[in-house]
Amino acid sequence: MSYREVTLPVSEEQAELLSDALMELGALSVSVEDRYGDTAQEQALYGEPGMPPPKGAWAQSLVRALFADEAQADAALAALLAEDILPDLHDVQQSTVEDQDWVRLTQSQFQPVSIADALWIVPSWHEPPATDVPIIRLDPGLAFGTGTHPTTRLCLEWLARQSLRGQSVLDYGCGSGILAIAAAQFGAETVVGVDIDPDAVAATQANAAANGVVVQADLPDAVRNARFDIVVANILSAPLKLLAPAIAAHVHPGGWLVLSGILDRQADELIAAYAPHASLQIDNSLDGWVCLAGRTHSS
Repeated sequence: MSYREVTLPVSEEQAELLSDALMELGALSVSVEDRYGDTAQEQALYGEPGMPPPKGAWAQSLVRALFADEAQADAALAALLAEDILPDLHDVQQSTVEDQDWVRLTQSQFQPVSIADALWIVPSWHEPPATDVPIIRLDPGLAFGTGTHPTTRLCLEWLARQSLRGQSVLDYGCGSGILAIAAAQFGAETVVGVDIDPDAVAATQANAAANGVVVQADLPDAVRNARFDIVVANILSAPLKLLAPAIAAHVHPGGWLVLSGILDRQADELIAAYAPHASLQIDNSLDGWVCLAGRTHSS
């Protein structure tokens, strides 16, 4: 079996943002390395013994992203261009790589994560910590969502602050099901997750079962006419804008709408796109990403 590797030369300022975006767009793994490694221009990033490593990264880096196939790699690059995260395809390279133990490589990137002291996200290959707060045991599979990305963390922190008892929650674009499972862990009465990717639906179903919670996971058509007290959508800004009427239509009048996957500079545009449906404002921000939240109009 082979995979498709995309290599993108970037500046220090772009490396983290681009890496985050590639993971959101379905990359199986992402790594950052010195663009001039193994040359006379190589830049070491080691600190003094006993001291923390120096801040920052290489002035010029290579971001390497692994995708299941060429079609997924092309789709991710197209999305980066559409979102202005990637200015052009200059010097971007693609290559086919043969199968290795990519599962182990990907797993090594994810560690247990504490969310606002109210929840632990623990990948299935780690032992859970001793704690009294809810724990989500997670296997992301081929779907995005491990709790480490700022957009996911922002949504989890919003959910952790709410009183969800007796509430119905829709996770629109559920990925691994992490937000839906968290809502169920926090006491929501009815939780539904939908995604256009059958692999994501399968991952949500498996992860919900592994955590002993009830989450109805399906394709979006399954909730065509359904409304919920809370709708959370953690996807990129372009589909959020395109789907604004459809997503907002799933919220009861006066219910909560929570959106993430949005860069700081895109917030005003998204708030305007949803203004006919809801009064959104920035709830919180992290590492250049924002979470928008607000109630839908009552009539």
